[in-house]
Amino acid sequence: QVQLVESGGGLVQAGGSLRLSCAASERTFSTYAMGWFRQVSGKEREFVARISGSGGSTNYADSVKGRFTISRDNAKNLLYLQMNSLKPEDTAVYYCAVRYRSGSYFYTETSSYDYWGQGTQVTVSS
Repeated sequence: QVQLVESGGGLVQAGGSLRLSCAASERTFSTYAMGWFRQVSGKEREFVARISGSGGSTNYADSVKGRFTISRDNAKNLLYLQMNSLKPEDTAVYYCAVRYRSGSYFYTETSSYDYWGQGTQVTVSS
C-alpha cells in the first residue's frame, strides 16, 4: 500500500509563499496522476490542482490559477505545490492524493483518487 506524506505547511502572511511537498513510497510513482486538495473544518474537501503521471498535463481550480503551481520530480518520488500570493482564504489543511486506476475520470472529485496523505496545515494571516 502506498504511503503519502505531506510537508511544508505553516503560518505565512498574506502575499507570502509556501511550497508543499508530498513524498510517495511507491516505486512506480511516475505512472500515476496525482492531485492536491484542501479542506477547511466543517466544509467539504475541495480540488486545488492535478498533474499527470509524466507531469506534462496540469489542471487548477479557478481560485488558485495563476498563483499556485503543481509539479513533480519522478526520480525522487516527490510531488510539489508552489503557492504564491497567498490569501487568507487559502487557509486550510492541504492533502495530496494519487490515482491508481486507469481510464477517464473527473480530476476534481475526491472519489477519483485512491490514496491520501495525512494533510499539512497552511494558515495565511491577514
